[in-house]
Amino acid sequence: MSELTLKDLSAKMAKLDFAMLVTGNDGTSARPMSNNGDVDYRGDSYFFSYRDTRKVADIQADPRVLLSYTGAVGMLGGPPLFVAVEGRATLIEDKAQFADHWTKDLDRYFPEGIDTPGIVMIAVHAKRIRYWDGKDEGEIAL
Repeated sequence: MSELTLKDLSAKMAKLDFAMLVTGNDGTSARPMSNNGDVDYRGDSYFFSYRDTRKVADIQADPRVLLSYTGAVGMLGGPPLFVAVEGRATLIEDKAQFADHWTKDLDRYFPEGIDTPGIVMIAVHAKRIRYWDGKDEGEIAL
């Protein structure tokens, strides 16, 4: 078992854009979310959504969430990277913070950009991270 630092894990996660966001307010529900290339991982993940969704209602009722990342096969056909992040979600409606995490690709889903009515940013702050990549596995508590 190897113990990676958060910086080491961030380097391994650099190409992981999609996560399954799991909420558990009314039974467990998971949905794919993109962090929009904001992958310099420091324990926080940012996702955009419309406010009138089940995931937002779930977060309002219980902010504990799980993010599950899976990476492609590693170099030279090595094993994939698996990362599970336990954290707390916060809903953000501040357009200045939206701008800090916005990418052009989001315009496809939010046609008026950060001014799209009903938009909200979900910030997930990690409390515990588990990772596996075939040779390394471990846990980081934040």
